[in-house]
Amino acid sequence: MTIAVVGIGAEGWPGLGPHARAEIAACDVLFGGPRQLDLVPEGDYAKTPWPSPLLPALDDLLAAHAGRRVCVLASGDPLLSGIGGTLVRRLGADRVRIVPGVSSVALARARLGWPAEETEVVSAVGRSPHRVLRALGAARRVLVLSAGAATPGEVAALLTEHGFGASRLTVLEELGGTAERRLDGTAAGWPHPPGAALNVLAVECAGTRPLPPLPGLPDTAFEHDGQLTKRDVRAAALARLAPAPGELLWDVGAGAGSVAVEWCRAHPANRAIAVESRPERAARIGRNAHRLGVPDVRVVTGAAPDALAGLDPPDAVFLGGGVSVPGLLDACWAALGTGGRLVANAVTLEAEQVLARASAERGGELVRISVEAAAPLGRLTGWTPSRAVTQWCGVKP
Repeated sequence: MTIAVVGIGAEGWPGLGPHARAEIAACDVLFGGPRQLDLVPEGDYAKTPWPSPLLPALDDLLAAHAGRRVCVLASGDPLLSGIGGTLVRRLGADRVRIVPGVSSVALARARLGWPAEETEVVSAVGRSPHRVLRALGAARRVLVLSAGAATPGEVAALLTEHGFGASRLTVLEELGGTAERRLDGTAAGWPHPPGAALNVLAVECAGTRPLPPLPGLPDTAFEHDGQLTKRDVRAAALARLAPAPGELLWDVGAGAGSVAVEWCRAHPANRAIAVESRPERAARIGRNAHRLGVPDVRVVTGAAPDALAGLDPPDAVFLGGGVSVPGLLDACWAALGTGGRLVANAVTLEAEQVLARASAERGGELVRISVEAAAPLGRLTGWTPSRAVTQWCGVKP
């Protein structure tokens, strides 16, 4: 079964080209949201609204219509945080035919005069608006795809809380439709009540110096109880973990979750699972992830290696604690595929022995990191050493 996915704008049927109209006219069943279905005239097809929630029912719904010609309505560009991408992932690109319309992002940039290469897009559709915090920067331009009418106010409050209250906000409602409307203001004291559910929020950032996406955030950026991979050691670990776009990290014995958070800050497509045995620390990881703009970090509360069972296979593993737990390093190594990286830290003799054996058996890089910081020494200044850390990095052949 091949499914046609047609992008439709707020202007509805009059804005569709002949190819899009032909796909709709030829189908037996037409899926879409109630708003989208109302934009299309009646025909020889059965208009069928999506169930809510959609994703759990999607496979059964498509199976029930096997053998019929199916067309799906999507907003604008179906591959921009839309149902088109979901169907391609489920069915494969050869079974989904996309007929795109003009995306809400393209319309918003046209109204604002923002070039694509100068604009970052953040989706809050089905996701936390905290994701916008990762994109903050001096004079940066960000478009937020809103989840609904409340998103602009939520983002305004977040920006104000994090020192970007001076940012200029523009809400573009019902883009391309007869009810199109523009609302302007600043994040601090955002004056407008919730309006249309269909909106895009534009942010012109102004505020304090943001945290960089590069590894090695200050330790003070994280809430922690002392169980934290410190800045210099963390930067060294992330350099060896080598995050690439779209990859998954396991942060095992995550503590404050600093490595998982920085892994995800490296690229918006990156994913991380933080495994932590103590519930209070697991909760703290979630707070750190939200505050630092990567709320999609998944937190698993439990003791490794048992807590690793059933997790998606990782591209890289950071073992910041528990190296001396019998079988843990071996379990993490076994979970990696070809080219996967494992970085493990040790501060005790017992854990160092585990890493020495791993290096002897598997090769890789074994280093010892010692950091000293200048601090007052009486009326003068001296060096205060931190606890040395032994770090092993192995790459799965």
